[in-house]
Amino acid sequence: MNELIERLVKEAKLNPEQAQKAIETIANFVKERFPMLGGAVDQIFAAGNKNED
Repeated sequence: MNELIERLVKEAKLNPEQAQKAIETIANFVKERFPMLGGAVDQIFAAGNKNED
């Protein structure tokens, strides 16, 4: 997850808090529009968080 945040900070010129909120917004959008992917989206972001601890 940190890699994605870093890319958003660098490429989109967001601060880390804005980048985190953007990721959350996109994840929630995907889960709302494609409920069958909700578990996968959660697992992707949970896996990213586990690797960074």
